[in-house]
Amino acid sequence: MTAHPALPETLPLFPIRGCILLPGEALPLNVFEPRYLNMVDDAMAGNGFIGMIQPRETGPRDRPDLERVGTAGRIAKYSETEDGRYLIVLIGLSRFTLTGEAHLKTPYRAGRADYSGFEADIAGPVADEAGADRAGFLSLVKAFFIQTGIEADWDSMAHAPLSAITNKVAMAAPFDAASRQALLQAGRASVRRELLVTLMRGALEQPVRDPFSGQAGGPQGRLH
Repeated sequence: MTAHPALPETLPLFPIRGCILLPGEALPLNVFEPRYLNMVDDAMAGNGFIGMIQPRETGPRDRPDLERVGTAGRIAKYSETEDGRYLIVLIGLSRFTLTGEAHLKTPYRAGRADYSGFEADIAGPVADEAGADRAGFLSLVKAFFIQTGIEADWDSMAHAPLSAITNKVAMAAPFDAASRQALLQAGRASVRRELLVTLMRGALEQPVRDPFSGQAGGPQGRLH
């Protein structure tokens, strides 16, 4: 059953490993494979929804198993390049549980989505900053972004709700697919933030790799 009348029970699926979409966030995508160009065409001609989901490492190579939880997004921006690619932006609306595949006569996969359990995604973010160490979290994010080479608009982040910062960092951070899936499935932004803190601290404790020597090192491995 759907938890909101605007959310379709059947979704075209865009399986990308290492990529998650969180409710309320924007995901820019560069679409070039013919089957997914076809998927975008169909979505644009229909309700505009696409389901983002991570494939697993199990199953046939050309049709891997899929994670059980993904996110329904709606196309908010669309343009076509001269070489035939589509540049789209999806806005996340709600997570869903994949209950099975819908065997449509399309070159891309589609799935049956159950939104029950994710009603809060539609209601919008819940303020959960009480007792949170905002300054400490932002300081950790800044150190992590500097190490990983991620750029950020720090002025905007200084005034953004902590839940929004948490979600943006969760989507941008270069964690492995399993960690990204855990971030996606976290029930509340506060739980997601706690997991982020653990992941970022773990990454910062890893030695920096010198790209020229191929050896791990400390700050001397950085380029200035």
